[in-house]
Amino acid sequence: MDVRPLLLVLPVLGLSWASTLDLDYGGVPLWINRFLGEPSVFSLRGRMDSSWYRAVNSQSCPLECDCPIQWPSALYCDQRGLHSLPSSLPARTQYLFLQDNSISGLQADAFTNVTRLRWLFLDRNQLLSDQALATLLSNLTRLENLFMNHNNLTEVPSGLPPGLRQLRLAHNHIGQISPGVFKNLHNLTLLLLQGNRLKTIREGAFTGLPSINLLDLSNNLLEEFPKHLPPSVQQLYLSENSISGLSQDCLKGFQSLRYLRLSHNQLQNPGLAPGAFNLSSLVELDLSYNQLTSTPVVPTTLLYLYLEANLIQEFNVSSFCSTVGPRDYSHMRILRLDGNRMASHQLPADWVMCLRVLHHLFI
Repeated sequence: MDVRPLLLVLPVLGLSWASTLDLDYGGVPLWINRFLGEPSVFSLRGRMDSSWYRAVNSQSCPLECDCPIQWPSALYCDQRGLHSLPSSLPARTQYLFLQDNSISGLQADAFTNVTRLRWLFLDRNQLLSDQALATLLSNLTRLENLFMNHNNLTEVPSGLPPGLRQLRLAHNHIGQISPGVFKNLHNLTLLLLQGNRLKTIREGAFTGLPSINLLDLSNNLLEEFPKHLPPSVQQLYLSENSISGLSQDCLKGFQSLRYLRLSHNQLQNPGLAPGAFNLSSLVELDLSYNQLTSTPVVPTTLLYLYLEANLIQEFNVSSFCSTVGPRDYSHMRILRLDGNRMASHQLPADWVMCLRVLHHLFI
């Protein structure tokens, strides 16, 4: 997954030097805060002598796992070929790494002893949707980050812990979202659902998400711009669907939306309402790899516009500036038009006055 908008937003977030980038999970990089004692998400397998660690580590540790001294609250059980969770998980465990195994279900007492669990990594297993899984997860009242990418889930687990901040369900087989399934997740800021089988978003599907920042619905089966999305979203990713148009009011109510990805869809100019993107909060708009034949109308406040690999042969200055004057001009910094059906000499003479603060033009 392209991380371009994320790279642009990071300076705005003001991440401290103590936060470091670790593995990429579900398409969005994971930031680790060393000040909080958060452990590395890199597997320890092959990076240490397990027998030596056990000889010098007096704390209990399941034979299937590694318990590093430097992160006593972390348990690494990844890449072990496990079909079930190790028994007797230490009560001190707050970070449990179980990715890259063959776990299809969780036993009833799986988390009985780990009531302080904060991070749970179950990526790339064979988990199936069932009520037992939902019940077990609901009992993890301190859980903040849940990673279940690349499994066999057919629905979003119900009864998720209300303290969740990140929920990653990318690349499963989820075909619909039951209304109210997220209703208690008031702290959730990141929700990944890309690579599933969603065709439509039902009313009430995202009820109860007042803090959501990033919502990824890319690589699904959506044929129209989804309705009933959480209005608090700032980064909305809808790439790799089959969306052909946008209505006049499709972005109505999204007062915080800053980054919108619609690349690799089937967008055409006849299906785009003139004011579809009339949202002053937008910072970046990605419409690359579609079927546009002329430049669409965008707000003058937009900074980054990606239109590469379309069928554009007509550049309209009015797409960027309804009027041009001392105070009327586009604030665009980067405009990509490469891979279309026009060359630089075809640009109208007055484009420079409209795009007067442009830093980079690709054509």
